[in-house]
Amino acid sequence: MTLDPTPAFSTDPELICFSSRFQDEMEMYAPAEVVAHYLDRHEEWFRRCAEPMTTTSIGKDAYAIVLGRYGSLGFEVEPQIGLELLPADQGVYRICTVPVPGYEPQGYQVDFQASLSLEQLTHETDAPVTEATAVAWDLLLTVGIRLPRFIHMLPQKLVHSTGDHLLRQIVRQTSRRLTHRVQEDFHQQLNLPLPPRRHARF
Repeated sequence: MTLDPTPAFSTDPELICFSSRFQDEMEMYAPAEVVAHYLDRHEEWFRRCAEPMTTTSIGKDAYAIVLGRYGSLGFEVEPQIGLELLPADQGVYRICTVPVPGYEPQGYQVDFQASLSLEQLTHETDAPVTEATAVAWDLLLTVGIRLPRFIHMLPQKLVHSTGDHLLRQIVRQTSRRLTHRVQEDFHQQLNLPLPPRRHARF
């Protein structure tokens, strides 16, 4: 699925933007239609799986999430973002950033765009199950930050490495950890064995 590389806040001249794309997948020991049924009922599992992040429902399919405190080179941000989990469209689920009512970000903006797609797998007979599903996700993350003036005087290579570090901190908290929690929760709810944990691609 195509993700829009232009964040909504890209016209703000005071923001320095850092952007990166992350892709990975997780395996579910169940047919694709069972996995889809679970994903469709996100109101039953999303807030539980997002812990220890603080989440609040802000709409039928949307949540406000406090991501935690991140920082480097003497500055810190504690981003809060709104994410909308859109219903499946031709087998593809999308997650996108939405405004959090009554909240105005101070010194940063986050644009989170993700897609998830399901692929039916067939295992050999010696595997714990005969049917499984690969959930592949694709995340485009852009963070815009108003950096302190002294940081603008530093080498650009150092500034951009700082931005990359911040992106990876957020991805570890939101996507990678959440993905593993969802995988665990799915198999626990259906009393299924948990697939072996695999190393992330980033």
